[in-house]
Amino acid sequence: MIDQLHNLPASPGVYMMKDGHGGILYVGKSKNLKQRVKSYFVSSASHSRKTQRLVNNVKDLEIRVTDTEFEAFMLECRLIHELRPLYNKKMKSPHAYVNVVVKTGKNGGRRLELSRGDEPEGEQPSFGPYTASKHTVGKALTRIQESLRIACAGSDGERGPCLNVSLGLCLGGCMGGEAAGEYDRVMDRLIALMEGRDFSLMDDMRREMEEAASKFDFERAAKCRDGIEALTFLLRQEKVISFAEQNRIILLSELLNERESKLFLVQRHQILYSEKYDRQATDRTRTALSLMKRLQNRAMEETAAGHELTRDEIDGAQIIHSYLRNGTCRHLVLQEAWLEAGGEHDLRQAIESFLAAEAGERGSGAG
Repeated sequence: MIDQLHNLPASPGVYMMKDGHGGILYVGKSKNLKQRVKSYFVSSASHSRKTQRLVNNVKDLEIRVTDTEFEAFMLECRLIHELRPLYNKKMKSPHAYVNVVVKTGKNGGRRLELSRGDEPEGEQPSFGPYTASKHTVGKALTRIQESLRIACAGSDGERGPCLNVSLGLCLGGCMGGEAAGEYDRVMDRLIALMEGRDFSLMDDMRREMEEAASKFDFERAAKCRDGIEALTFLLRQEKVISFAEQNRIILLSELLNERESKLFLVQRHQILYSEKYDRQATDRTRTALSLMKRLQNRAMEETAAGHELTRDEIDGAQIIHSYLRNGTCRHLVLQEAWLEAGGEHDLRQAIESFLAAEAGERGSGAG
């Protein structure tokens, strides 16, 4: 074990911590395996009890080196799903993802509630699933409801002001009458926003925040700010689901060194193909044709309408979507028309242009 720690590579990859019987306790990834793995075995007051228990049980290590951090992310995800390690609680749990559901009470009033991803939701509007923890999504939901003053604390069937009315967190939908009508209008606009149909509510929240700040009502301005941030967070999470459902094939490039990059063809939640690319090579057509051949021979995933995304697909799609957004790689979304019969010329041109830009932007000097 000590020899393994001394010989760890300072490269991207995945590490598997094992007990004395060879069982997998934990799977992790890092951009620098040497730095990350050693940090577990350095005495530190910042280590949680869970980490301390894990380290005390580790008797062996298995390392899998990858060329890039992206590959380490994807490999970690796959191994966690396959091995279900004891200490990888979040991705192991079937209840890690939650939805936000609009529930209608006996008196017709609507409320936003959290729902496990495996619970039946009926005909009520539902948003998600969200890949963040239940606690994080619940906190965001509370901030949204308080900022919009729809955090009604009344029990179903009661009529009369709830405690949150006096606190300025409820419009008074629990009281019926005109207040209930205003509550319903806000709820309709919030549903339209979360469904991506109408974003005007977010604009109004920003205006209210600015007006409150100009009047030195900083408490109200802070509530609006928190609500905007929480809505932005949930909307960004939902984009992962949309990304996976689009099922597009993407050409992605990640830098390896001053001369080489690694090219990936990714789709939905997985890597279809990868190869190293010399950015100083002038024969880009050869690389383009190689990628096109892989595309022609690919096994397309089923995309039947109504196909429900699996947990594995959501996890993989989350990694790919986040990696495309963080700016550390370049990518090209391959258009459907390029992949159909007759689109070969446009596909090759698009790939060659991508490779030419890759060479120029990475500073290789290739023309």
